[in-house]
Amino acid sequence: MPETVIVVPCYNEAHRLPKDALLAHLERDARTDFILVDDGSQDETLAVLRSIEENQPRRITVIHQETNRGKAEAVRQGMEQAFELDCQNAGYFDADLATPLHQIEPMRRVLDEDHQIEMVFGARVQLMGRQIERSRVRHYLGRVFATIASMTLGLAIYDTQCGAKLFRNIASNRKIFTEPFDGGWIFDVEILARRIAATRWDGQPPIEGALYELPLAAWIDVAGSKVQAIDFVRASIALGKLHRRYLSPRAERWPSETDTATE
Repeated sequence: MPETVIVVPCYNEAHRLPKDALLAHLERDARTDFILVDDGSQDETLAVLRSIEENQPRRITVIHQETNRGKAEAVRQGMEQAFELDCQNAGYFDADLATPLHQIEPMRRVLDEDHQIEMVFGARVQLMGRQIERSRVRHYLGRVFATIASMTLGLAIYDTQCGAKLFRNIASNRKIFTEPFDGGWIFDVEILARRIAATRWDGQPPIEGALYELPLAAWIDVAGSKVQAIDFVRASIALGKLHRRYLSPRAERWPSETDTATE
């Protein structure tokens, strides 16, 4: 069984997915396999993914969703399958590989060295000696959203939306991915809301000791993102819905006791 499995959600990524970089990483990193999820693409994405799978059939798995169900569901489906492989860690990276794959190792090292850490989130922090290339507009929109998300969660998190995350394969993390997300492209925030709710309902340790944000050594903005400026406004509204469902004093147990009984 692979030690680490990385899910890559893909929608119309035939010309953006760095196929050669992915295959080259497989040669360098024997500890990591990949699940590539085609989310009902309308271009040649599925053919590209199949060609990668044919090149490395023992280490690449392709999931094909016939209809477009959104990035959140593509990630969720991939993560469920990754956890079933009995790997130690499972995570996801964006298909444009804005976060280079060599960042998997330092993220994995955090989990290897501190067994209290359950999840590692990449953080795009522009520090000296690091290569963080991001458009100024998207940076400032992202900072506004991150601040609102942090206030909504009651959690001092810097970057919820970086598309590079790694999770220890444990029951509390598997539970997070058991049912579809409601938050659209801000499902990363919903992941955190579900984990925070688990402290209240399941007696899990507080998330502050379970989550580690790792400033990335490199992150390069790639043209063609499907998230637009107006989406940040809509997402801010969606945060209120997430708070009411998971975090407010009136929030009901998640999943419901009935759902838990049938798992």
